[in-house]
Amino acid sequence: MKEKILIVDDQFGIRILLNEVLNKEGYKTYQAANGHEALALLKEDPDLVLLDMKIPGMDGIEILKRMKQKVPDIRVVIMTAYGELDMIQEAKNLGALTHIAKPFDIDDIRQAVKKYLLQGA
Repeated sequence: MKEKILIVDDQFGIRILLNEVLNKEGYKTYQAANGHEALALLKEDPDLVLLDMKIPGMDGIEILKRMKQKVPDIRVVIMTAYGELDMIQEAKNLGALTHIAKPFDIDDIRQAVKKYLLQGA
C-alpha cells in the first residue's frame, strides 16, 4: 500500500511540483491550499504532512496545533523561508519533526520524506 503524503502550501506551483515529484517516488499525495482544506484532509490518514508555515488566514503554527489536537502522533515536516527561527522553534516544540528551508532543493525533500516515513514504519 502506498504511503500517503499531505502537501499543505498556498502556492499552487509548489504544490504541483511536490505532487509530481512525490508521485514519481511512488507516494499517494493530497494537496491543500489552506488550513481548512488541510484539516479536512486528515480523514485520509496521511503518513506524513509537508506543511508550509506562511499561509494566509490560518498560519502554519495554528494548522500544526489543530492537526496535533486531532491526531496527536501525526508526523509533520515544516517548510519555511530562511531566517524564521522563532517559528521553526515553536513548530518543533509543538511536535514538528524537522524543517526544510525554502527555496528548497527537491532532493532534500525526497530524503526527508524517505527518512521520516521510515521512522514511522
